[in-house]
Amino acid sequence: MDTYPALVLNADFRPLSYFPLSLWSWQETVKAVMSCRVSVVSEYDRVIHSPSRSLRLPSVVSLKDYAPTARRPAFTRFNLFLRDRFTCQYCGRAFPTAELTFDHVIPRSRGGATCWGNVVAACGACNLAKADKLPREAGMRLLVPPAEPSGHLLHSIGQAFPPDRLHQSWRDFLYWDSELETD
Repeated sequence: MDTYPALVLNADFRPLSYFPLSLWSWQETVKAVMSCRVSVVSEYDRVIHSPSRSLRLPSVVSLKDYAPTARRPAFTRFNLFLRDRFTCQYCGRAFPTAELTFDHVIPRSRGGATCWGNVVAACGACNLAKADKLPREAGMRLLVPPAEPSGHLLHSIGQAFPPDRLHQSWRDFLYWDSELETD
């Protein structure tokens, strides 16, 4: 039964988030349906039963009330890696999250702050090579200067990283704002 998550859409029928994809367990989804907080958009073939009723498990639900998105994204490790597209900002290679670290462009020992404008994703080797120096002192260049991303930018970048498993009923809601191919 754990293999029946529901894609959660905002009231405008866009996913609450793309990366990580906004999914609820089937239990959370059934609770939301029963409390009338969501509308069922699509269903799985799987039916669950209680003593008094039967219900097809929802595969896509939309919130009845619009949930405003954060104006400023939280400064988190994950959002930083997403901003930098899971790529070391020194060597340019992509890495799994577990193999990335973050680097203070201006080291903290030199007064550098832990903020969007001074922290970048870095692989372990580049972080070790840069150490407690400025990039130019270490003979390294940043691919892109660090800056605070907008929520819209993180949302757009997240669309480029689809989850491993997509249920067919989710596809229409995940990529509906993608540009269509023309002849």
